[in-house]
Amino acid sequence: MKEKTKKLIILLCALLLLIGVGTGGYTYAKYRTTEKGGGQADIAKWSFKVGTEEEQIQNIKLVNTVDKDTLANGKIAPGTSGEFFINLDATGSEVGVDYEVKFTNEKNKPSNITFSYSGQKYHSLSEITAIKGKIGVDEENKTRRIQILWTWEYETGTGEEINENDILDTQEGIADLEYSFDVSVIGTQSR
Repeated sequence: MKEKTKKLIILLCALLLLIGVGTGGYTYAKYRTTEKGGGQADIAKWSFKVGTEEEQIQNIKLVNTVDKDTLANGKIAPGTSGEFFINLDATGSEVGVDYEVKFTNEKNKPSNITFSYSGQKYHSLSEITAIKGKIGVDEENKTRRIQILWTWEYETGTGEEINENDILDTQEGIADLEYSFDVSVIGTQSR
């Protein structure tokens, strides 16, 4: 009988173990559902152009901005002047645009050429730091036309300065300078 009791106890223990594992497994079970969906956002359109199709901003040549009759053999010289424009266009943009125009990397500028922007005179393009503005998102006219005037006076200075500047102009003319500069126009989304 001892052996029968022993087997019965082992069987009951095994049965209790199975019941415990079975019910314990249900207590750790959980429901899980995965739903899949999508997201979408309407992004505001950005549009900012410099120049027009007929005009290339990166190729401003002063010789092309002056009255041809005043040129000396197709080149600028003392007594010439002109103007050039930088055209900005944010038409089609659904956000406002902050813009800034910078002139850098000036090389071989004739000493007596001066520039004017917004009524103020400058001795070099890189001195012009005030070409900044905003084209608002709600503005009807989303274009800007920036005008830069340049002048190479025939005579500069007064008294003895005129003679000294004439000598300087002559020396720079003999050196056959090729004046160049870089223009960068930066447009960023305004807040």
